[in-house]
Amino acid sequence: MLYYLLSPLKESYSIFNLFEYITFRAATAAIAALIISFIIGPWVIHILHKNRIGEEIRPTGPESHMKKRGTPTMGGVIILMAVLLPTLLFSKLNSPLIQIIVFATVWMGIFGFMDDYLKVIKKMKRGLIARYKMAGQIALGSIVSLWILNTPEFSEFNTKTTMPFLKNVELDLGLLYPLMVILVITGTSNAVNLTDGLDGLAAGLLAICFTVFAAIAYISGRVDFSDYLNIIYIPGAGELTIFTAAMAGACIGYLWFNTSPAEVFMGDTGSLSTGAALGTLAVLLKKELLLFIIGGVFVWEALSVILQVSYFRWTKTSTGEGKRYLKMAPIHHHFELAGWPESKVVVRFWIIGLLLALFSLTTFKIR
Repeated sequence: MLYYLLSPLKESYSIFNLFEYITFRAATAAIAALIISFIIGPWVIHILHKNRIGEEIRPTGPESHMKKRGTPTMGGVIILMAVLLPTLLFSKLNSPLIQIIVFATVWMGIFGFMDDYLKVIKKMKRGLIARYKMAGQIALGSIVSLWILNTPEFSEFNTKTTMPFLKNVELDLGLLYPLMVILVITGTSNAVNLTDGLDGLAAGLLAICFTVFAAIAYISGRVDFSDYLNIIYIPGAGELTIFTAAMAGACIGYLWFNTSPAEVFMGDTGSLSTGAALGTLAVLLKKELLLFIIGGVFVWEALSVILQVSYFRWTKTSTGEGKRYLKMAPIHHHFELAGWPESKVVVRFWIIGLLLALFSLTTFKIR
């Protein structure tokens, strides 16, 4: 919005030329998102407290978590408000990439909000039925894939994805492309949701991932940089830098209130929407496989649950008694029960996430 209002003024006032630079708009969006989070955070927390919208702690979870019972949840609205407003203000709204990423974020934000509403306000323990959430994720993946297939910017490589570590190698999935999009968006959304179990864990990792994708979006939208690094040039991808920068700022701003001891939890409103945004970014930037490295901790968390459930079912079938591979899944709870303080688990997982993020950037030259 502001871009369209202020950009024409550059003819009279040279200072408004700044709005032509993606780097300026991205930095402004990140700062704006951070400030918005700081401003609305206490207000949202107050409203949640006032209406007794608090987290219910599973009795099967770590005993140390019982003290968190009643902590306000649905704090994901802080992130959503903080990222959407700067994106709408500083990005080019006629960009199909911006339209897709905003749609994906809001879409899963609605499903996450419904789940939180049913669990916390309507006191339905299971919240939104799992198959309905899955249907929403599959529908989103289908819509995004069809949108991409019908977007001119992707006409030359709409069903392709890039291969990390391999120079000038692109995998064309053809008719399987929509299935891959569904798997990436659904898997990422659920992985972030599973990771959001310790104070500050998911928010910190998300801030790291979105910062990396901000760099990738900027590079992918530049002919010179993409040519130098031998990656797919995506016309208009630079606009995604504004969204990713805003999302990083929003996550850091939210982390101010979510760090231990947390004043608020993001709930499914935040975890499903940010996870869907992360997966959609990977799809739009043709970095679906690289996402396994950038979001390696999220992948690790999701795999720990899959392995735990699979091992339990296998041992129950073969021996009649279900056994657990880990003390508890997701794996961050395993380390808690192993004696690690919550803050130590969080910081060490952040360090692993940061190292993976830095390593993912080196893959552009290690090939």
